[in-house]
Amino acid sequence: MSKPALDINEVPTPGKWLTLSLQHLFAMFGATILVPYLVGLSPSIALISSGLGTLAFLIITKWQVPAYLGSSFAFIAPVIAAKASGGPGAAMIGTFLAGLVYGLVAIVIKKLGYRWIMNLLPPVVVGPIIIVIGLALSGTAVGMAMNNPEGEYSLLHFSIALVTLAATIICSIYMKGMLSLIPILFGIVVGYIYALSVGVVDFSPVQQAKWIEMPDFLFPFVDYKVKVTMELILLMVPVAIVTLSEHIGHQLVLSKVVGRDYIKNPGLHRSILGDGMATMISGLIGGPPKTTYGENIGVLAITKVYSVYVLAGAAVIATIFGFVGKITALISTIPTPVMGGVSILLFGIIASSGLRMLVDSKVDFGNNRNLMISSVILVIGIGGAFIKISDDFQIQGMALAAIIGVLLNLILPGREPVKEDMFETETKSNEAAS
Repeated sequence: MSKPALDINEVPTPGKWLTLSLQHLFAMFGATILVPYLVGLSPSIALISSGLGTLAFLIITKWQVPAYLGSSFAFIAPVIAAKASGGPGAAMIGTFLAGLVYGLVAIVIKKLGYRWIMNLLPPVVVGPIIIVIGLALSGTAVGMAMNNPEGEYSLLHFSIALVTLAATIICSIYMKGMLSLIPILFGIVVGYIYALSVGVVDFSPVQQAKWIEMPDFLFPFVDYKVKVTMELILLMVPVAIVTLSEHIGHQLVLSKVVGRDYIKNPGLHRSILGDGMATMISGLIGGPPKTTYGENIGVLAITKVYSVYVLAGAAVIATIFGFVGKITALISTIPTPVMGGVSILLFGIIASSGLRMLVDSKVDFGNNRNLMISSVILVIGIGGAFIKISDDFQIQGMALAAIIGVLLNLILPGREPVKEDMFETETKSNEAAS
């Protein structure tokens, strides 16, 4: 492993600090504002909550883990469902509860170690659930891409989506260096310019907006009544099954990139607690759930700048941007088909990443046990199956698929425990590299 340009606790010079922090801001920006756009929340609150959440994460991990936390795609469908059933307040309560689950898991890991969670969430369960997350949203992406604001098919709007999609793919495949890490942002910019050229963009919100504006915060007990229902718990909490697995994967990759063992020091319990705290902070102010971002890990790998202060700088800038009315208004002018074009690729990538997990983990589908578990999860999740006990209590879609998947894995005979040397192998490779 080559020497880092800036190690974990090194502080860059002011000019370099700003430039390096802006790189991380651009890496996370497109995906972070896309999620609130899709679920009907404020992009400015998403930026603020990502900044505050990242700072909380850095503090909880004792300024040792260079990670940025942005909006989570895994919670898109549950947040939409929660809003439909109980309004924005219900979505925020569900977001807070999901973060609380992280905290409880962190406590258990602190007491019992981390291998139990890998036994609970093996690839044969998590892989199909990730596929469900992507494919269950495919109809939403296509609708955004093909339809005009009235919900009718429009070739003009579809052309905007296709231009955006093409630009995103070209950037991802052909661009090098930093540009290769921001294909979402690049695609949105190109799609926006094309939409502007065909007269779809309305700039009046930007002209009317003030430079400094108070975002539309959503505070519990002030803007909505706090009511925790079993339906809400079962709608949001099971998704944490997937995001916890995603978090562990990111920590293993990050350990390889920076040459440290983050599973042991500062410990998986601390990073999971930090992730959960970021999600709870987001829920308390009106933002979407949070997760560590692979895009920012990619920036670390390319630049070899591992300084946590650079990540903290990006968090501060994102928080400030949330209060700049002109920026928020500009985001609001992005046409729906632009976001639809990006979403077609993103949701497909989510599904493909679940497939990749199954391939990389060498899940044997010649084994009927694995075949049964994955098949049931896929059909129940994508098909939208639900269990309705009363008008106020039902388990549906992805949540039901996740619960059944975990139960099948625990009940069916032939379950293989996680290999004892899994984390030790990662640790040894990190030590050898450093």
